[in-house]
Amino acid sequence: MNAETPERGMKVTMMLCDYVAAPDGKLTIVGGGWSVTGPQPVPFGIAVTFEVPWNLTNQRHAFRFELIDPDGNGVVPLGGSEPVIIEGDFEVGRPPGARVGTSFPFPLPINSGPMPLAPGGHYEWRLFVNGQTHEDWRLAFSTRPDAQSNAA
Repeated sequence: MNAETPERGMKVTMMLCDYVAAPDGKLTIVGGGWSVTGPQPVPFGIAVTFEVPWNLTNQRHAFRFELIDPDGNGVVPLGGSEPVIIEGDFEVGRPPGARVGTSFPFPLPINSGPMPLAPGGHYEWRLFVNGQTHEDWRLAFSTRPDAQSNAA
């Protein structure tokens, strides 16, 4: 499949981190690449880069991150009432003089305050773009058991 094929989809790279920013269109990641956290709630980030192919530029794209448990159910933080969802949209334009078929990166920094999740739990952030997902668009992580569980 070449760069001009209409079926060419978006490539996404994601990483869990302590904090992320995107100055000058580049991701700055602090404490990146973890998969275990807690048990106490701590702030965290999701560093995302969408590689938008030529055929998907100049149009709005909706994204949605859902926090799910191992059974695929939406996760409600301890003391919360609704499952955790982060959503928004983006559009990537073609700069003047860009070569036909070029892909363009779009960095997306997502930061969250502490989220109270059950100790010893397993979770996954699942990304949807325009209602579609891909098996690679998942970030799995676990929370450590609390100290009382370890002492028992």
